[in-house]
Amino acid sequence: MWLLRNIICFLVLFSLSCGHKTEVGHGDKTGEKIKIGVEGPLTGEYALEGQGFKKAIELLAEQLNAEGGILGKKVEIIIQDDRGDPQEASNAAAKLVDQKVIAVIGSYNSGASEPASKVYNEHNILHIIPSSTATRITTKGYKKLFRVCFLDDRQGSYIANFTATRLSARNIAIIHDNSTYAKGLADWTKKYLEELKAEIVFFDAIDPKGQDFKPLLTKMKEKKPDAIIFTGYYGQAGLLVKQTRDLGIKAPFISGNAVNNPEYVKIAGLESAKGSFIITEPLPQDLDNPGAKKLVTDFKAKYGHEPQSVWTMMAADAFNILIKAIKETKSTDPSILADYLHKLKDYQGVTGTIQGFDEKGDRLGSVHVAYIVDETGKFLLYKEKKDTDDKKEVTVEVKTKEPDVNPAKK
Repeated sequence: MWLLRNIICFLVLFSLSCGHKTEVGHGDKTGEKIKIGVEGPLTGEYALEGQGFKKAIELLAEQLNAEGGILGKKVEIIIQDDRGDPQEASNAAAKLVDQKVIAVIGSYNSGASEPASKVYNEHNILHIIPSSTATRITTKGYKKLFRVCFLDDRQGSYIANFTATRLSARNIAIIHDNSTYAKGLADWTKKYLEELKAEIVFFDAIDPKGQDFKPLLTKMKEKKPDAIIFTGYYGQAGLLVKQTRDLGIKAPFISGNAVNNPEYVKIAGLESAKGSFIITEPLPQDLDNPGAKKLVTDFKAKYGHEPQSVWTMMAADAFNILIKAIKETKSTDPSILADYLHKLKDYQGVTGTIQGFDEKGDRLGSVHVAYIVDETGKFLLYKEKKDTDDKKEVTVEVKTKEPDVNPAKK
């Protein structure tokens, strides 16, 4: 009996050891797929954006796998919904860590990406953000954190120049929602407007969970602003512009790149939304390069509609540079991939040329433009009257320099 028991134990241990697979790189095992995480708001207020991430990256991964994959392996996309909520973002990040992903693309809003980035940094996972633009996210020294979007200091400079120079506004109201993104963009915009000698006659925050903003707008109306700038998200922007017009306030309404969403017009109603301005990166239909056109065509063929947001395109760029790094380094080790991305130069992305990344992992350059909501509710590149006849696109190149103090950092 003793001998039989020992033989059985030996056979069990032998079978377990034979079943163990040798580790190759970070989170990768021989014969297994290369796991890439996607974190975003698949449900909730920002679901259109998270679903855009999901669709673009799954499309690209499907095409890559159809060509044989990479490093002899297929890519597996693992998706986690964070609803755009900070706590849910931390939970989603922890789940992706448990899934042994080598890298994560996401999330959408700064309030979600910031806590998630802490989790990914602690677990040595490469993290590429497509759309969270708050400047403070990359000030923590995380060496494996990158962004393919452009930051709020540059967006704030463009908004300030557009409002004070293009619209000739001198008395300006700024409204935000106290979120990481909106408060940061409001502070940057205020800073650059003051440098242009404009007067900030009103600076206040709404509760993003609220519905009735008329008490705040009534106080703002007393200040008689020449222009109103809102730095938050499209849901609240829609309510604000509608209630602003309901109160008889006719000042131009300008928003940032979290409003470049078709839901904005639906929430506001066409009558209130038309004539309002959105400062953002070029939208999918205005990206004039072969890679962007192919992605739009393939996206429509698969899903029945074109990408609805520039952040869908940014998510595609995040995936593409990750795959390029894996191909070029022949590795899935996050440290090796991060070193490669820090040296990347002049990559032709679908959102334009990615000149490279600075020491913090932020994308170099800026490509902001102005859109106006037309009579049909479409977002059109803004053209001044003098340029209408010759169809020249109106864009303003704004060169910004990093200020001595980061007003977005709390």
